[in-house]
Amino acid sequence: MLVILMDEQILAPEQVCQSCLLADRSGQPRWRGGQLRCGQAIRKLTQQQPDQYECLMGFRIAHIE
Repeated sequence: MLVILMDEQILAPEQVCQSCLLADRSGQPRWRGGQLRCGQAIRKLTQQQPDQYECLMGFRIAHIE
């Protein structure tokens, strides 16, 4: 599951990505093959952290299983 991390909030991608020009046709982040295609990976500080990405619009996205 993908979530958007903002300061002290966790948002569903539907709340943010629907207005993004880089989102797919359904308003979701471009997630393929276990990677965010509309952003770049952020290095993990520990192995326990979920995979995190910074989208091109500046939001931080986490992949939580």
